[in-house]
Amino acid sequence: MSLNTEPAITLYGMRLSGHVHRVEAFLNILGLPHHYVETDADRRRSDAFLALNPLGQIPVLVDGDLVLPDSTAILVYLADRYDGSGLWNPKAPEEAARVQRWLSIASGDLRFGPALARILTLWGGAGSLTDAQRVAERVLRFMDGHLASRDWLAAERPTIADIACYAYVARAPEGRIPLDPYPAVRRWLERVEAIPALTPMPQSAIPSAIPQSA
Repeated sequence: MSLNTEPAITLYGMRLSGHVHRVEAFLNILGLPHHYVETDADRRRSDAFLALNPLGQIPVLVDGDLVLPDSTAILVYLADRYDGSGLWNPKAPEEAARVQRWLSIASGDLRFGPALARILTLWGGAGSLTDAQRVAERVLRFMDGHLASRDWLAAERPTIADIACYAYVARAPEGRIPLDPYPAVRRWLERVEAIPALTPMPQSAIPSAIPQSA
């Protein structure tokens, strides 16, 4: 009798998405085998994918019978389900609140700052690059001050807060946002990239001109 060796976990995403990267990075950190499905725009419009996430967004994690969209929700689930140490998503009230604060920043300021600036620079789309860069510079100044006296965002060790915030900060220069003014942020990025099993966010070539649709 043959045994089923297929991973129970499937991740739908795209390699250049920071939202997807944070999930795949954490799966690797936890040592969780998974099947990766590259999910381009055409696949996201398919009936099969919309049955998984009616919003048509990535990432989507399938773990057995569980179908879970949203990168932040996925990070919380993976930490609570598979991290026996309890360190990646702490439950002590003060640490838990600090983690949640940075998860909110990842979904807010980083999404509408460096992430949006990167999208507009690389691929174009609706939105103001100037406004996105302004949001990015504000949040990076805040992060740099916060990290000037600590190694990690929410605790004295890495947590899912660091994983959630990493990708779009690391690739902020792809939105024409230099990281030179933020030495504490750059040191933090080096620490994050040194976490065992974490693969750095892939780099994209920066076009010489902003795409016309921007």
